[in-house]
Formats: sequence, C-alpha cells, structure tokens
Amino acid sequence: MAITAIVVGTVATGYQIYSGEQQRKQQKKQLEMQRQANQDAKTRAKEAADRADVEQNRANRKRADVSAIQSKEEQSALTGPAGTMLTGVEGVKIGQDDLGGNTLLGG
Repeated sequence: MAITAIVVGTVATGYQIYSGEQQRKQQKKQLEMQRQANQDAKTRAKEAADRADVEQNRANRKRADVSAIQSKEEQSALTGPAGTMLTGVEGVKIGQDDLGGNTLLGG
C-alpha cells in the first residue's frame, strides 16, 4: 500500500509538472500572439494616418491665383515699364550721382 501511495504521488507530481509546462507554453504562445496583434494594430493605424494625410493634402491642394497675376500684369502694362524699388520707374541716370568712378557704385 505504501508503494502504491508513493507511485500515485510520483505520478501526480509528474502530471503537475507536465501540466505546468503545458500551461507555460500556452501562455508564452498567447503572449507572442498578443504582441503580434499589437504590432499589426500599430502598423494598420500608421497606414491609416498616412492615407488620411495624403487625402487631406489632395483635398487642400494649393493652386496659383492666375487671375491675380494676370490683373497685376495688366495694371503694369497700363502704367508703363516696371521699375525696381531701388531706382524707380525711370531707372539709373548715369552721371547724376557720379562720384568720380567709372562704375554705377562710384568705385
């Protein structure tokens, strides 16, 4: 009877160890599956955000205001040749501000 109890105890202990290993393997597998699912979700979220950015950029494309450019050209055609901020419409008059040099800068 004592031998039977020892054998039963040994078998029970062996089964517990085996069962514990199986549970650990299953937990490890489930944890890896969860990690993979999280990674997939992050990837899908990033792809969705990228698609949303592309769609928003497509919807908000900037176009040149051609009518404003054309109206400015028409106005300048009516007022004469275009001048610069430094010289005005007349341009540079050689000799007016001559400082004795042979260049427009007086050097």
